[in-house]
Amino acid sequence: MNSKRIFLWDLPTRLFHWLLMASVIAAVVTGQMGGNLIEWHGKIGILIAGLLAFRVVWGVVGSTYARFAHFFPTPAKIKAYLSGRWRGEGHNPLGALSVFGLIVLLLVQVVSGLLANDDIAFTGPLADLVSRELSNRLTGVHHLLSNVLIGLVALHIVAIAFYGHVKKHNLIKPMITGWKDDADGESARGGGFLALLVVLAIALAAIYAASGAWLPEVPPSAVGEVPTW
Repeated sequence: MNSKRIFLWDLPTRLFHWLLMASVIAAVVTGQMGGNLIEWHGKIGILIAGLLAFRVVWGVVGSTYARFAHFFPTPAKIKAYLSGRWRGEGHNPLGALSVFGLIVLLLVQVVSGLLANDDIAFTGPLADLVSRELSNRLTGVHHLLSNVLIGLVALHIVAIAFYGHVKKHNLIKPMITGWKDDADGESARGGGFLALLVVLAIALAAIYAASGAWLPEVPPSAVGEVPTW
């Protein structure tokens, strides 16, 4: 095989990866500590909503190896990988399962968090869109899945360490520089500037929607109002 240096990860994908990592860590820390940090937890959740919207759309119009169609983990790909016959660049089939699992889990966490409440000091920005009973249920789901999220992130880190130390595949360097040495494929194509502008606009729209700023203001209760009778 003729190995060469290829451009693997485009800049938007790399920025998304590191921003999402920092945001998830911050969300977990602020959520676990609670108290006054719960407001920051909510704001970080809104940011994650925008990042996820960006990645979902970029997974369709982005460059080669960022597109979901390129690394979607079909049963045939998984079987080939487990038997040692899979060849390719970017996410391998098991890595792709982890990526899709993390995106789905984060989407559920974001939606449940936006609709949640803690009966004390925090109410999700979109909680008024659902009944109190449903909001309480989603709050429980949000707390329960937070442990699953921590476990999945830990598994992701372990997998990266395994590939680096055991298989001698450095997965971090290409996600920093964008380039991969000793590759067998072609450099990524697509994901131009116009596509990036459109996706950024969609991500900003998602942040605005998640913030609840578009909802009508709840009128203040008539405290101290004199009864007409």
